[in-house]
Amino acid sequence: QVQLVESGGGLVQPGGSLRLSCAASGSIFSINAMGWFRQAPGKEPELVAAITSGGSTNYADSVKGRFTISRDNAKNTVYLQMNSLKPEDTAVYCCAARPVPTYSSTPSEYAYWGQGTQVTVSS
Repeated sequence: QVQLVESGGGLVQPGGSLRLSCAASGSIFSINAMGWFRQAPGKEPELVAAITSGGSTNYADSVKGRFTISRDNAKNTVYLQMNSLKPEDTAVYCCAARPVPTYSSTPSEYAYWGQGTQVTVSS
């Protein structure tokens, strides 16, 4: 089994920054691609960013140029640096992982999930 634990969420003013972390433990050999999803109230989950073990990345159009995903394989941790935050970025952000080296925008194609962390962008 794989456990994913997120941290770093919180309340930030528009234009501010936050960095989310997702630490993996357990059967980490079964992890390849990892991603960050977010879900706002009344909306469907959205893939924000994803990264493979080889470092290939993918971003939602809404966050390109503002968010950066990275991973430290030695620490089994993936990060999401979020800059120039907007109120519409407010959501619960969840880390997800899958055992194949390609990312997917479909939540059901990820085998492992963290518990989520709230990000609120408000003045």
